[in-house]
Amino acid sequence: MIEHVAIIGAGFSGTLQAINLLRHKGPRATLIERAPVAGTGLAYGAAHPSHVLNVRAGNMSAFPDDPSHFVRWIEARGVADAPSAFIPRVIYGEYLRELLEAALRDPSGRLTLLRDEVQDVKLDGGVKVRLRDHTLEADAAVLAVGNLPPHDPPGLDPEKLSAHRYKGDPWDASVPENLSPDDTVLVIGTGLTMVDVVLLLDARGFRGRIVALSRRGLLPRPHGPGTDWQRIDERPASTASRLLQSVRSRGDAVGWRNAVDELRPFTQAMWGNASEAERSRFLRHLRPWWDVHRHRLAPEVFARLTAVTQRGQLEVIAAKTLGFAEQPDGIQIDFRRRGTDAAETLLAQRIVNCTGPLGDLARTQEPLLQKLAARGLIRPDAAHLGIDVDNQGQTIAADGRANPNLYALGPMTRGAFWEIVAVPDIRTQTWNVARRLSNAHWVGGEGL
Repeated sequence: MIEHVAIIGAGFSGTLQAINLLRHKGPRATLIERAPVAGTGLAYGAAHPSHVLNVRAGNMSAFPDDPSHFVRWIEARGVADAPSAFIPRVIYGEYLRELLEAALRDPSGRLTLLRDEVQDVKLDGGVKVRLRDHTLEADAAVLAVGNLPPHDPPGLDPEKLSAHRYKGDPWDASVPENLSPDDTVLVIGTGLTMVDVVLLLDARGFRGRIVALSRRGLLPRPHGPGTDWQRIDERPASTASRLLQSVRSRGDAVGWRNAVDELRPFTQAMWGNASEAERSRFLRHLRPWWDVHRHRLAPEVFARLTAVTQRGQLEVIAAKTLGFAEQPDGIQIDFRRRGTDAAETLLAQRIVNCTGPLGDLARTQEPLLQKLAARGLIRPDAAHLGIDVDNQGQTIAADGRANPNLYALGPMTRGAFWEIVAVPDIRTQTWNVARRLSNAHWVGGEGL
């Protein structure tokens, strides 16, 4: 019988897990967060006012059983045309914090927020969560650690570069500080995080040169106007080549945005049914194109990025970095453009790492995950995208057995689910795990 759940991490995933346990009238929960602010995580807690959601408000409810919840919340605050609006991320952070604060005030007293850092987790019949100066006992624990910081690019040793020159964390508040119009900023990576950094530099008045570099130089595409179309009702083939043919064919018929969007109900099942070889082939060859078409920009964000490019401030390069060496006046970067053999050099006064979150347990610097992996309590998934879990969210130990009282949620479970980085997917995952921990999954016939 589960009477107490320890939730490690109070970002988006952990916060929704705690709230859903309350909503399902489940076990009491202790939500543990080491950061000063709980309820938002990096995506919404470190956002600049100029950063907006990449999904329309109509699909940003925190609850799968109440899809218009967020729309009603912003309508009550005077937002017009709310379902189709792209809302600032700081506003969404306020929404999440308000939900958490309301849950903490619940008269049942079943939710506690604990400001502490988890040092270790041990499974011994129940669960023992070791904190800084005491141990918390629970019946189950949930790892909701969110996205981990990006890994350093090949050839770059952060120990050999000045901290004011190299920013390994793209959310570091000092990224736009102490730059002059004569400076060059190199952003490594050309995805959504790069866009955030470029727009932050622009908002803070930086007028120097910005170079964004990635292997393929692909940029996220913009959202288009909402349209209605006849969606597919059967799951497409899971092999990479046939999927590509199918999406191209559907793109010709209904437009590429619709062709990608109509896959959403099937994506997790397609990933789950694909072989390891097919997954590897997709990650190696198709993932960059999937990412830029699937994870799109709000139209106003795309317009701002285009303006920075058109005035000649932003240059996007498809290239591979070869080496980094600090000089008195900056960092010299050696790189080779895609499709060429000649090496080039660039001098940048600041480098910002926007290569995307690191999920590989073998490379993580997160102490808790290192300890759990070293003891074989958790293991990496086959593609090294994160923590290996079963379809119920239970972590898999090194011996291949599921841990029935240790779960993982959110982006670190992408190896099992792939599509588990956006709000619509995570809200469903946290809802389902909360139902299981509350024994509510028996209601409605799932267990009969």
